[in-house]
Amino acid sequence: MDLDREYMQRALDLAERGRGRTSPNPMVGCVVVRDGRVIGEGYHHKAGEPHAEVNAVNAAGGIDGATVYVSLEPCCHQGRTPPCTDLLIARNPARVVAAMLDPSPQVSGRGVAQLRAAGIDVNVGLLEEQARQLNEVFCKYATTQMPFVIAKCGVSLDGKIATRTGESRWVTGETSRRRVHELRNQVDAIMAGSRTVMLDDPSLTTRLDQGKIKDPVRIILDAGSYLDGTPRVFHSESEAPTWVALPEGQQFEGADDVLHIPPGKGGLDMVLLMRELGRRQITSVLIEGGGTTLAAAFEAGVVDKVLFFVAPKVIGGVDAVTAVEGEGAEHMNEAIQLERMRAQPVGEDILIEAYAKKS
Repeated sequence: MDLDREYMQRALDLAERGRGRTSPNPMVGCVVVRDGRVIGEGYHHKAGEPHAEVNAVNAAGGIDGATVYVSLEPCCHQGRTPPCTDLLIARNPARVVAAMLDPSPQVSGRGVAQLRAAGIDVNVGLLEEQARQLNEVFCKYATTQMPFVIAKCGVSLDGKIATRTGESRWVTGETSRRRVHELRNQVDAIMAGSRTVMLDDPSLTTRLDQGKIKDPVRIILDAGSYLDGTPRVFHSESEAPTWVALPEGQQFEGADDVLHIPPGKGGLDMVLLMRELGRRQITSVLIEGGGTTLAAAFEAGVVDKVLFFVAPKVIGGVDAVTAVEGEGAEHMNEAIQLERMRAQPVGEDILIEAYAKKS
């Protein structure tokens, strides 16, 4: 069993290498072992390219009698690539160990059933919690067709994201800002409100000095017609498009695309917006602000994860901008409840990570 855990951990580590590149597919890693020796391994690099099992089996050559460790149940349907169950059945391993079942409706245990029907011993559930954490984005999108939403902001110790004059550069330190760019490199889309875009003029691109980088789709919410064509998001050399979400009947000429969304509390209807993004195969959204946008997302119940970078500063001021604005809770029992909270140092700041408690 200790060796099983070791090989599955290797499969999970391999899967992690695909982070930010496999959407709308999951991250998957695979290790093939025979006679106590790894004979092949691989991971899913990018949607449309071979799956982890294909890469691992090809690296191994013959896998007759071997054990295949895979971080997610092998697929059993024809997508952009053929079913992995067909490959495994044809190559005849003695055993397949999967960390978790694939939550997709078209798989969801059917892959395991096919392998067992072919006489292959299958075990499911080894390091399942780690596997679910790894693919938290995919698990939500596969079951709801809505993106996994991360609410991110950099705040002072007293919860401010800008001074009373609107100055916001920089609340947090350089290490935290780099971590944000790493997050941008992993998600499908980044979202901000039009007021933030007009005041701060961010580029909303990924700026890292090493490795392969990508820019997420930029989504600007403009319920109140604040935008004009001057901000940098509309004049970037990035290949990633900029979409503007507007009330129905309105247009914005500077955007690569316009999303018409009905009104909702605090602006646009965030639930309908997320459904539209899911329809466009946006599986993850990083909301970077400002306070009105974050408030609307929390009030609509679309936030899944919270990442607050807390700086060792006290800004003060009743007119200073807070991280989450809107009307707020009237009673304490109406506050947004968080769970699985943890804190870690990021340079001179503290990163608070938590998950929104779903009713």
